[in-house]
Amino acid sequence: MNYPPLDFKYLLLDNYKKLGLNEEDAIVLLMLEQLINQGNKVVTADLLSLKMQYEAKKIDSILVSLLKRGYIVYDFEGYQMLTSLDPLKKKLYALLEKEIAENNANLVSAERAEALSRLYAYFEKRLSRTLSPVEMDFIQGWLSDGFSEDEIKGALDDAYIAGKRKIKSVDKALRSNRARADIAKEGYTGISESWNEDIEKTIEIAKTKWVKDSDDDE
Repeated sequence: MNYPPLDFKYLLLDNYKKLGLNEEDAIVLLMLEQLINQGNKVVTADLLSLKMQYEAKKIDSILVSLLKRGYIVYDFEGYQMLTSLDPLKKKLYALLEKEIAENNANLVSAERAEALSRLYAYFEKRLSRTLSPVEMDFIQGWLSDGFSEDEIKGALDDAYIAGKRKIKSVDKALRSNRARADIAKEGYTGISESWNEDIEKTIEIAKTKWVKDSDDDE
């Protein structure tokens, strides 16, 4: 099995505890990798004992334990038996992928939180009032729908200039701007006409006291 060109020794030393391995397991595995890389097909306890201070009997016990726990395997290449660390490498790379995914998720989460904080502040400054919980939910929803921070700010500015300060007005401007951009670029838009109905229903259900527009939005 082929794995990305990453430092096996680094991955093992950094993660052996997470895998439930102890220091004796780790040093035997590192030596196994070394001997396999040197061209040894089958690495035995006797061979390892020549390179280590552990006795062959102790090493054999460690190898049996590693085999039972699924960290090494004795496989065949044609008629040739060989010692393989593929099970261990698979576990290590799975841990690495999980760590990368978690780091990316944390980064996205942090960036989203910062964007929301900036948007809340921008809206409150522009509207000269505190946002309601439902308004905050709408702003979160816009980000979830893929609208950028600049698009959302631009939609608020468009609605504000038109003298309309309801969340419905901002949503209408936001989606109209996206629809125009889609049509200009692709010749069509995926923005549904039903969005206006949906937002009306949501506002009605929320029973939130909105700031009155100077003009009717309808």
